[in-house]
Amino acid sequence: MDLPPYSANNPHSTWLEIDLDAVRDNVGCLSAISERPVMAVVKANAYGHGLVEVARAALEGGASWCGVARFEEALTLRDAGLECPILVMGYVPPVCVPQAISCQISLALYDRDLGEDYGERARSAGGRLRVHLKVDTGMGRLGVSPADSLDFTRWAWRNQDLEVEGLFTHFARSDEPDAPSNPSQRTAFQNVLHAIETEGLRPRWVHAANSAAALYMPDVRYDLVRCGIALYGLDPSYPECVLPGGFKPALTWKATLASVKNLPAAHGVGYGHLYVTSREEKIGVLPVGYADGYRRMVPNEVLIGGMRLPVIKRICMDQSMLVLDGLSSARVGDEVVLIGCQGDQKIRAEDLAASWNTNNYDVVCGLAARLPRVYKNSIRTHKE
Repeated sequence: MDLPPYSANNPHSTWLEIDLDAVRDNVGCLSAISERPVMAVVKANAYGHGLVEVARAALEGGASWCGVARFEEALTLRDAGLECPILVMGYVPPVCVPQAISCQISLALYDRDLGEDYGERARSAGGRLRVHLKVDTGMGRLGVSPADSLDFTRWAWRNQDLEVEGLFTHFARSDEPDAPSNPSQRTAFQNVLHAIETEGLRPRWVHAANSAAALYMPDVRYDLVRCGIALYGLDPSYPECVLPGGFKPALTWKATLASVKNLPAAHGVGYGHLYVTSREEKIGVLPVGYADGYRRMVPNEVLIGGMRLPVIKRICMDQSMLVLDGLSSARVGDEVVLIGCQGDQKIRAEDLAASWNTNNYDVVCGLAARLPRVYKNSIRTHKE
């Protein structure tokens, strides 16, 4: 097995490695499958991977847009020098409209009163605000109802302070291929689009497909696909909706072994002594805890020395313990993998999600800001 050597020069106790070539290649896969421009959804610090670095790599990989949830995320991208079209898909306070105009940031619009306020702010700023009208076809979140969509679109087109750039919706269960809401949402949006087109009000960008829909619902790809989870090489849902071949996870979580010692039999370990040694045991300590996003759940496993070893309860805020019996070579400074590969072993974000009774989105988005992000392949590597 080709195992990583101990490095005395590693400055981090625990860190995330983000492979930017994987992000670029995943964009290429999404473009090839969907045959549409790709909006790279980089909200929530790019699903924990790092907002600016991932956005830049996605654009280098061929993405045309960036999608975010908060206006502050869009400003961060502009401050970093990214000039691509950006859509803020969540609520933006009206006071931000002048800056949205000056920075050429598009906003979601789903409420007429909010739109009136946006228009007044745009008029005062002497510009026009780019908006994407959102239709709620069944998600139950933001969006006007299909019944109100045509009147809402007419009003928005008549408002001289708004530039209607897009129309969109969002699927609630596209990662469940047989969910009955998928065809009903698809039909509702198609009816709205037909009514709008009949009156000549179709905007340039119509979009409905998230990662799962972009991959498996070709009839809702329209002009643009909005891809988040697949961008990072993670399954939209497991095992119902897995990525096809060619995608690669971009994130690996590593740590260094902080302590190795032998404890006698009947010795308690950690808060509450929920684990007590049954004999003399070799106990290791990881500098990783729930403050890093490592949940206080069982079972958790890590990879060390090419072996899968259990993490014992209870996980602390900054540290975790594991039994090292059977790994006589373990020593302080050894590399430990929490998400990723080591030798012929692998722990996926989906595996942690199953242990934590959640999904892979929650796992990676929950990785703390204090974890250093180390970027691999910041400059595009060329493959022979």
